[in-house]
Amino acid sequence: MPPLDQATNLEPFWEQLTSEKLAQGDFLPGCSVPIVPADFGTAEGQIKVRIDVIDLIIMTQSCDLENGKAILVACCPIHSLSRFEEYTPTFKKSGAWENVRQGRVEGLHLLGSTTDPTDKWDAYVVYFRTIYSLPNGYMSTHARSMQQRWRLRSPYLEHFSQSFARFFMRVGLPSSIPSYRDPPIRPPEPPPIPKAPVD
Repeated sequence: MPPLDQATNLEPFWEQLTSEKLAQGDFLPGCSVPIVPADFGTAEGQIKVRIDVIDLIIMTQSCDLENGKAILVACCPIHSLSRFEEYTPTFKKSGAWENVRQGRVEGLHLLGSTTDPTDKWDAYVVYFRTIYSLPNGYMSTHARSMQQRWRLRSPYLEHFSQSFARFFMRVGLPSSIPSYRDPPIRPPEPPPIPKAPVD
């Protein structure tokens, strides 16, 4: 087990490895992702497919990857906080990342720095609302091309997986119980039951 940070007793979120073997929680920067146009399947003639280079983290369960059941590997984008703030400047506001840290922002999940878990500004944010599926062979080849890479450690991996599942388990209701924050309107207390006369 990697040592704790002696100043804060924080365990590292990640472990470093060189294997091409894939697992859930693998951080694979620089993946080539084909982006099809919105009129895909309806436009006539040849269709231009854009290739974006995106940092990804694997979401597919490790058991499916180990047993060869996953032909395609599901991944989500993972960003540094500063990069994410470039796309969504509202997260530059005070308290925005604290709300994410406490799980109050749907679709976002924070992961600690790969090198220094005490540096909260060197953390990463995973965007669950976008999922890419890439061929297992490509992902293994890309992993092999990296001399060293990072994999999320337990129990941060299980917490990450649970957060992903909880995001997709949401159920919208047509109505809900009224908020208890509103001024309480309680029904009137029933009249007291009269006592029986004493002989």
